[in-house]
Amino acid sequence: MLCAIHQPQYLPWLGYFEKMARADVFVLLDNVQFKKNEWQNRNRIRTSQGWQWLTVPVRHGLGQRISEVRLNAAVDWRAQHRKAVELNYRKAPFFGQYWPRLSALYDLEWDSLGELNIAVVRLLAELLGVSTRLVTSSELPVTSGKTQRLVDICRALDCDAYLAGAGCEKYMDFGLFSSSGIQLEVQAYRHPVYPQQWGRAGEGFVPYLSVLDLLLNCGPESLTVLRGAGARE
Repeated sequence: MLCAIHQPQYLPWLGYFEKMARADVFVLLDNVQFKKNEWQNRNRIRTSQGWQWLTVPVRHGLGQRISEVRLNAAVDWRAQHRKAVELNYRKAPFFGQYWPRLSALYDLEWDSLGELNIAVVRLLAELLGVSTRLVTSSELPVTSGKTQRLVDICRALDCDAYLAGAGCEKYMDFGLFSSSGIQLEVQAYRHPVYPQQWGRAGEGFVPYLSVLDLLLNCGPESLTVLRGAGARE
């Protein structure tokens, strides 16, 4: 079985779900340190001017895990994000089909960033049609760190192969996988070009946005578009 592991992100990009779709088990790594100014509490959507950030405001302390990070209730980010998506995607072909389910996330009062992101990832996976089993790392009896944590998660889930992200050579000890009898694969993702709001396909196309952009523009074909862009090294 093939395992992939990644921190739960807010409205992740296409490559995140391509990795998930290829795996048999996808682990949401919610008990590792939160990293500010990365993708754990923000992502980008398309606008008439190019793109904009959607950022979830957080209150966090040094060294806190993602599951421990609390949202900043003093900022009405839910209304801001809802308005931004509605303004920029209300004329997208599949907005009416998917927005009621997505909008419902903003009706809920979220306290934990981890819980918010896990709910967002699960819903987007469902809407895309990704049937991969999802597991949160905090459910598993694994306490090791760095590469050993990844190996131990694979073992805990009886997986004999691991799908790593691009650039993994910078932080992973490949030898630990081979010595543990776990086959290592590396994702090499080629971003697709698809019809977008505010421009024709290939003309002014903005890549590396939230998968929300693909879903609202391409609807039921989104997973086909997403999967067709994947490649193996």
